[in-house]
Amino acid sequence: MDKRLLHTPDGVRDIYNEECEHKLQLQQKLHRVLKSYGCMDIETPTFEFFDVFSRDVGTTPSRELYKFFDKEGNTLVLRPDITPSIARAVSKYFDLGSGVTRVCYVGNTFINHSSYQGRLKENTHLGAEVIGADDAQADAEVIAMVVDCLRQAGLKEFQISIGQVEYFRSILQGIEIPEETEMELKDFISNRNLFGAEQLLADLPIDDKSREALLALPSLYGTVEVLDRAEKLACNEVAQGVVRRLRDVYRLLECYGVTRYVSFDLSMLSSYNYYTGIFFRGYTFGTGDAVVRGGRYDGLLAHFGKDAPSIGFVVVVNALLSALGRQGGALKPSPGPVAVCFGKEDEERAIRLACRLREKGLAAAMQFTPEPTEETRDAFLALCREHGIS
Repeated sequence: MDKRLLHTPDGVRDIYNEECEHKLQLQQKLHRVLKSYGCMDIETPTFEFFDVFSRDVGTTPSRELYKFFDKEGNTLVLRPDITPSIARAVSKYFDLGSGVTRVCYVGNTFINHSSYQGRLKENTHLGAEVIGADDAQADAEVIAMVVDCLRQAGLKEFQISIGQVEYFRSILQGIEIPEETEMELKDFISNRNLFGAEQLLADLPIDDKSREALLALPSLYGTVEVLDRAEKLACNEVAQGVVRRLRDVYRLLECYGVTRYVSFDLSMLSSYNYYTGIFFRGYTFGTGDAVVRGGRYDGLLAHFGKDAPSIGFVVVVNALLSALGRQGGALKPSPGPVAVCFGKEDEERAIRLACRLREKGLAAAMQFTPEPTEETRDAFLALCREHGIS
């Protein structure tokens, strides 16, 4: 046998025994939180037509997609991100004129990036989307939902870092620069590379006030006081409106009692082009990447034929499980099954005993022993008496 058949390809792994049980327990805990906010379950396919994740949608680069063809020659991809699939399904099946729609889901995603530092190409995402609400209340509700998820998971120390893509875009309003240059500028700002940003902006036709605001972005992170500086630097009414909206969200988060977990970072600029306003990432100790990602994507559903404001998030279950393990907060495994060890003469009684245990909500594992010892049979009979099996 080829030894390669016993191993998984790079970037994917088997999950088994206690780790698998811990993962399922974690998903159940998170799912209960999402249901408590009124979310309905939804499932979408593991693979979709390429256009669902195309460049127009603004998700994962084409080179990082797992692509293949169906019998008709259509290009299909394994989903790298579940949100566009949800947007497609909601646009097709839901009546968005009847109020706010809340959905939740769990599924695996696949990104063919370079595998390094233990980064997986297959991850489990569990998330929720609130569709049809375009207000600070919806923004705050989703962030509060994220905090509840992480607290219920067992995390004690974590931070939800809030950004706003429209603040950056508003500064560039009316300024024509090549798309590649804008992407380079976003990278400099996101990485807080002030020197690189200064050099790039020196060659651009941009006014002094806008240049000052852009160069200030790498330093606009921290507590709610950051919004005071952001308001002073706001170049136009759009930027000022962004800051007012962030203040409203923070005020509502105070009502939820979760502001100790919240910070602001206006230098954080997402690579997902479908984000249109507030977006956020959740960080904790024990993992180098975000365990939660989310944000507002008011234009995404329009790509699939219906226009509706939307906001949502995903928990990267694998990363969260890893962080819990490193912090000593891993979930406790469920009690193991009761071993029903029996010989041939007790076969029927053993079946009745196993059925009785399962009726009581216990797990029972049948174990036939051709020649049970006296001690084994005594233990079996004692178990029968305990559960009323004659």
